Amino acid sequence: MTDTSTLARGGADASAPSRRSRKRERGPGLSPKAVPYVLLLPGLLVIAVLLLYPLYQMVEMSFHKVGLRQIKAVNPAPADFVGWDNYTQILGSDLFWSSLRNTVLFAVVTVALTLILGTLVGLLLNKLGPKMSTFVVVGIMAAWATPPTAQAIVWKWLFDSDSGIVNWALNLLPDWLSNLLFGHADWSGYPWFNDTLTLYFVLIVAVVWASFPFIAVSVLAGLKSIPSELYEAAKMDGSSAVHTFRRITFPLLRPVFSVLVVLSIIWDFKVFTQLYLLAGGTVNRDAFNLSLWSYAEAFSSPPKMGLGAAIAVVLTVILLLITFVYVRQIVKTEDDIR
Repeated sequence: MTDTSTLARGGADASAPSRRSRKRERGPGLSPKAVPYVLLLPGLLVIAVLLLYPLYQMVEMSFHKVGLRQIKAVNPAPADFVGWDNYTQILGSDLFWSSLRNTVLFAVVTVALTLILGTLVGLLLNKLGPKMSTFVVVGIMAAWATPPTAQAIVWKWLFDSDSGIVNWALNLLPDWLSNLLFGHADWSGYPWFNDTLTLYFVLIVAVVWASFPFIAVSVLAGLKSIPSELYEAAKMDGSSAVHTFRRITFPLLRPVFSVLVVLSIIWDFKVFTQLYLLAGGTVNRDAFNLSLWSYAEAFSSPPKMGLGAAIAVVLTVILLLITFVYVRQIVKTEDDIR
């Protein structure tokens, strides 16, 4: 039995473990600090296998001359190290600058149209009732969920020179109106995909059609987070819809728009499938963007996979710079929220 006089004088029970000893006692398992790293390890391994190792191979290939002899299954020949020759050849080619111009101009126009259309549709969805809003969201998201190959085939059929609906509809316009709007009256057999400008027009339409639903839903989610009291106060003050958007909606959705702009630029810089199918392959070199040019150099006859890898590395560096801006914007937004 414990001595009550000792406890009364403030003494401790020798048979009871002290608090310090209880704190030092740990059960089997990981420490709390190590748990997040262990949970992230499977994801990091998947990223390393599916992304980092192929990226390393691409960078290594860009410094070598790789052709059919180096990739054949039986007794492949060693690749010749050429150093920076592939990059020098790329930067010295007129095709690089035309491909870069097509890539940048396409991304600028497409991102602008996608954001404008997506924002307008998002504002419309915010004004609709719950049932109608759900119906419209399901309808537009079907376009966003359509695979790029199916998108290209659908739009190539719509703009077909002989049996396309677009040429048929344009022929229904009066000649004076068609000449006024397009400078062209007879649309029978008009080849949309032979000229670079009209080809990219169709490509822009196809990509915007498939991309604006994501922008619209993202803007709608941002609008739902804005307190309705702000709009009620603006309405009582007699503010117009445009003034309300400039003073309330846009400032509060600025972080959302920043992220959407960067994501749209990344996606539009990497457009390949739609352009490849609409252009009919790699025949029209004037219509190349960086992705299509990289594919053409790597897989056309004779294949120059080292040169194609170097073009892909240049495109990857550009996208990494944009991703850096994206991550920096997210960190800045989180800091502002805190």
